Amino acid sequence: MIIDTHCHLDDDRYIDDIKDVITRAKDGGVEKFIIPSADPDTLARAVELAEEFPEIYFAVGVHPYDSHKYNKEFLEQFISHEKCVAIGECGLDYYRLPENENEITEYKELQKKIFIEQILWAKTLKKPLIVHIRDATKDSLYLLEKYAGEEGGVLHCYNADEELLKLSKNFYYGIGGVLTFKNAKKLMNTYPRVPQNRLVAETDAPYLTPHPNRGKRNEPLYTSFVINKMAELSNITSKEMSNLTTLNAKRLFGLD
Repeated sequence: MIIDTHCHLDDDRYIDDIKDVITRAKDGGVEKFIIPSADPDTLARAVELAEEFPEIYFAVGVHPYDSHKYNKEFLEQFISHEKCVAIGECGLDYYRLPENENEITEYKELQKKIFIEQILWAKTLKKPLIVHIRDATKDSLYLLEKYAGEEGGVLHCYNADEELLKLSKNFYYGIGGVLTFKNAKKLMNTYPRVPQNRLVAETDAPYLTPHPNRGKRNEPLYTSFVINKMAELSNITSKEMSNLTTLNAKRLFGLD
C-alpha cells in the first residue's frame, strides 16, 4: 500500500469528483492521504474532507506565498483536531520576487519571519513540519538548523540540493512526479544519496503530474508512477518501495 504524503485535495479542481478521485486512488493501492495547508482560505475544506474520509489527514500552516495571510489564532482552532498530523506546508520560496529591490528584501524577511514562527510552533507541539523550499536553500537550511531541533519533518518536493542532505538525521525527503521527468537529471543523480529510511512518496496533486500523464490534472492514484521510478533507481521492487515509503510515512506522521 502507498501513502500520498502531500496532495492538495482541498483544491477547487477536485470539487466535482473528489469521491471518484479517492476511489480510484484506493483501487490503485493508495491507502492514506495527507492534505498540507497552503492557503488558510481552503483549510476548512481540508478539515471537512478529513472528517468525511477516514483515509484523509491534514496539516495546518501557511505556504510562503501566503505569508501575509498568516494568522496563528485562526490556525490554532484546527491544531487539536484528531486528524491534524503536521504543521505546514511552510517554508521559503524566492522563485517569484518583486521587481523593486526594497520590496524584495521585505518580501524575503516576511517569509523568514512566518517560517520561523511555524518552525517554533511545530517544535512546541512536537509535530513534524512540512517544508516547502524553492530557490531558497541557503536561508532554509540555516533556519531549520537553528530552530527546528529534533522534531524534524519532511522536505516536500525535495529539490535535489545536496546541502539539504545535512538534515537527514531529523528530516524526510518527499519525492514526487518530478523524478519521472526526463529533464530531472539533478534529482535522479542526487536521489541515491537520500537514506532509504528517509524517503516518502507524494504527488503534490493537482500539480507536478508524473510522466506519462504530464499535462493532465495530477491525482493521488499517480503515486504509483513515482513509486515505480523510485524503485528503479533504488534497485528494489515497486512492492518493496511501497512498503518502505509507507513505513517511513507512518513513522513520520504518527499514523497507524
